[in-house]
Amino acid sequence: MNYFYEFKKGAWLKNPVLVITLGLCPALAVATSVVNALWMSLAVTFVLVISNILVSLVKNYIPEHIRLPVFVTIIAALVTIVELTFNSLESYNKALGIYLPLIAVNFIILGRAEEFASKNDVISSALDGLIFGAGFSITLIVLASIREIMGANTFFGYPLLDNVQPVSVMILAPGAFFILGLMLWGVNTVIPKK
Repeated sequence: MNYFYEFKKGAWLKNPVLVITLGLCPALAVATSVVNALWMSLAVTFVLVISNILVSLVKNYIPEHIRLPVFVTIIAALVTIVELTFNSLESYNKALGIYLPLIAVNFIILGRAEEFASKNDVISSALDGLIFGAGFSITLIVLASIREIMGANTFFGYPLLDNVQPVSVMILAPGAFFILGLMLWGVNTVIPKK
């Protein structure tokens, strides 16, 4: 396995948000600050890696006709674990809100389970989950960084420049759509189409 190519594929060529356009709901809603983006990235990557491992382990024991419901059950159980863990972190649980349990229906996770983990060994599946989690995380953190800097004049919650009026619309939904649209345009301009 060419690890460099696999990372390039997951983080750039098949970036879950910017190329395949999956996982847009948390990308738009949670990416108001870098801290929120980091926590959501950690949660999604954890679920992605562990679900890929579990799907790869049980793939040979599941009848074809119930494969997807089993995958969804595995993912939902992992999301429940993540949500219960985040319940102890009150401020982050409140900031991530409903978007944390929505990881269970995130098609990045189900798509990687179906497309890759159900057909490959455990190590490759774990690596695939980590790589696609990194692709999601990079996108979310870049989006959140731009929105936080422009919309709140802060970075990681710390003030940046004195006497600079933030463009508060960048923290709101229209700002998220605008920045994500620019990112999608940039990626689609750079990545060659076949």
